Amino acid sequence: MQTSPTLGLRLQRLFLTGLLTLLPIWLTWVVVKFVFGMLSDISRPLVGPVLHNFAAQDPARWAWLDDPWVQTALAVLATVLVVLLAGWLARRVVGQRLLRWFEALVSRIPLASTVYGSARKLFDILQTQPDGTQRVVLIDFPHRGIKAVGFVTRTLHEEGSGRELAAVYVPTTPNPTGGYLELVPIDELTPTDWSVDEAMSFIISGGAVAPARIPFSPPAPRASSDT
Repeated sequence: MQTSPTLGLRLQRLFLTGLLTLLPIWLTWVVVKFVFGMLSDISRPLVGPVLHNFAAQDPARWAWLDDPWVQTALAVLATVLVVLLAGWLARRVVGQRLLRWFEALVSRIPLASTVYGSARKLFDILQTQPDGTQRVVLIDFPHRGIKAVGFVTRTLHEEGSGRELAAVYVPTTPNPTGGYLELVPIDELTPTDWSVDEAMSFIISGGAVAPARIPFSPPAPRASSDT
């Protein structure tokens, strides 16, 4: 006769089921908390004092404006509105003129010009297809035999040998804003047919959102034909 599972085994199964159910929720919370925290921190220095002064005028009626969660929510909302306004202006002539004026101003500040210029080039590059190289690739990282997803940001040539190299940005999981920059020979890249959005979904989800198949080895070099 088939025996029923023991209490310990049933508890173990329930724990694993609950863990697998809660992990995606936790991962989503971590990413959302990071994004919302970053957005609220941008506007909080301006929104907080305004709400505090407004609540001080009539504490009996507006004291709830001093609650931290209210200030956080309104700070996030204010930042989102500013981002939407920036996007709207960027599509208008006046916004493009303001952006060029801002870039000219930043270019005169040594450290700020380096940071802004590098970040702007990175985001512009990720939106375009590189010449002759797939944007999303796999590289041997942190050592040979283990692959990591990376984004080719540019190609360059090795001094002396002239060998073609790729600058590959390898983001971390689940927060892709941090990562590593690796120089990899072009012939050691494993190209993929992923888009940047698909690769980001793979990275943020910890590999849960991925196609059923993926190339793992670089393509074999073509044999030269005899003439």
